[in-house]
Amino acid sequence: MYRDLADLIDQGRGVARADLVLKGGRFFDLITGELVESDVAICGDTVVGTFGRYEGRREIDVSGQILVPGFIDTHLHVESSLVTPFEFDRCVGPRGVTTAICDPHEIANVCGLTGISWFLDCAERLLIDLRVQLSSCVPSTHMETAGAVLEAADLLPLMDHPKVIGLAEFMNFPGVLHKDPGCMAKLGAFRGRHIDGHAPLLRGKDLNGYIAAGIRTEHEATSAEEALEKLRKGMRVLIREGSVSKDLEALAPILTERHSPYLCLCTDDRNPLDIAEHGHLDHMIRRAIELGCSPLAVYRAASLSAAEAFGLKDRGLIAPGKRADIVVIDSLEGCHASRTFAGGTELTEAAFAAREILEPVARRSVKAPELVAADFRSPGNKVETPVIGILPGKIITEYLRYDITPEDGDKRPDLSRDLIRIAVIERHGKNGNKARGFVKGFGLKRGAIASTVCHDHHNIAVVGADYQDMALAANRLSEIEGGFVVVEGGRVLAELPLPVAGLMSLNSYEQVREDLVLLRAAAKGLGVELEEPFLQLAFLALPVIPHLKITDHGLVDVDRFEVIP
Repeated sequence: MYRDLADLIDQGRGVARADLVLKGGRFFDLITGELVESDVAICGDTVVGTFGRYEGRREIDVSGQILVPGFIDTHLHVESSLVTPFEFDRCVGPRGVTTAICDPHEIANVCGLTGISWFLDCAERLLIDLRVQLSSCVPSTHMETAGAVLEAADLLPLMDHPKVIGLAEFMNFPGVLHKDPGCMAKLGAFRGRHIDGHAPLLRGKDLNGYIAAGIRTEHEATSAEEALEKLRKGMRVLIREGSVSKDLEALAPILTERHSPYLCLCTDDRNPLDIAEHGHLDHMIRRAIELGCSPLAVYRAASLSAAEAFGLKDRGLIAPGKRADIVVIDSLEGCHASRTFAGGTELTEAAFAAREILEPVARRSVKAPELVAADFRSPGNKVETPVIGILPGKIITEYLRYDITPEDGDKRPDLSRDLIRIAVIERHGKNGNKARGFVKGFGLKRGAIASTVCHDHHNIAVVGADYQDMALAANRLSEIEGGFVVVEGGRVLAELPLPVAGLMSLNSYEQVREDLVLLRAAAKGLGVELEEPFLQLAFLALPVIPHLKITDHGLVDVDRFEVIP
């Protein structure tokens, strides 16, 4: 230990050559906002020298380039990238992400502690620093059937794991406000530790009560007014830009140098195709600066402010004593990474290839009943019908009402009004529940789309204009161990198998990206107008996001927090 400490001191003082020196560039000082011409000296995994010239055992010329602290994604679900943590590492690390704070509640809702423990084991073998929040809502509510149930006592043995920060997003905010015993037990167990929030549209005194329960951060603000109220009440706001939820433009007005110490960036749910086409946090940084935000405010939110918000005091600056998380970019506005160092290790294909890869868990997890076309009929003689209304770019939905007249005892899809069938089928082998409803906003004209990525219970969700195609799509998911399927006219047009818990592929992120291109094209061929129909479908089943959703229990009025009779 003391030998290592001596090396840090001597290399920082310049009396011994540094292990690595990045020479000739400028680093972005997030304290003053200056670009500083200086070498950056690194000893092992730690920055030891700035504001000067250094000699190193190894030297890299970064002349003409800018060095910024590694980016910290403050809230995401690796599973939503549709690849394993090892491929996620390869996908986002070279784009500048050196720390990611994940909630593995997708896999936890399928296989419980087995999934969380696997994530922790994977995290210890990655090049980026993957930190894990222990999943607080498995299931997210009582109005769905998940593959597992986790209580406070189940999480306690993992609290002190070195990769664990605290308790993940507390989605059941009505349960907090009404002091549900299970919620109270979890909040009490983690009192004084980091607890992440999830409270869309929560305002006023109810917000006060939610924050008073010890919840420190939150990523569901969708307007500047909502975000500012949460900031002023002491909650750190995580600005989100995912594949479906896109809040950056709405929140850009508050991303200022005054507010930036209390703001962070996150992606929540972003798939490899969007990462390839647009980027990850690098995309958020570029876009925020395009929207007129100060580069200093943006880069603070991407690193230093994020580190402070989650108690990661060893990173967020290029400064002596800080972890050597460094991104070499072309310009502050461009934010195109040419090199990324995580803990002093350059993220190269050789470095990725040297990792130990763990076998996946939760195979053969799709245990749904065999379905036929008649399972998708919607009986009832009441003409007025609740309809889920999609808002593109939002996971909040509208609670719409349309008159749909039954024909032969069935309320059928009405393509002229874009009213198509949606169904959720329980797939964990618990009860075989089937729920049906209507959704507006897909633009689908024929065929069906089905998925086992269905937040957060991850049952089968299927939308369609034809019942036979819906049955085929849902049944195909059981055959391929979960994933995405597009069907038309009794034929599978495209599919992406996700055999790890029905959520993640065993293939490379490059292959998943190619498969997503084919899936999007197939969905568009059915008339779908949404840019990201698969994740949009997933969020229609999440009963903690207003206003109308559907689970295997039925349609859920989220504002009343109850299943519609």
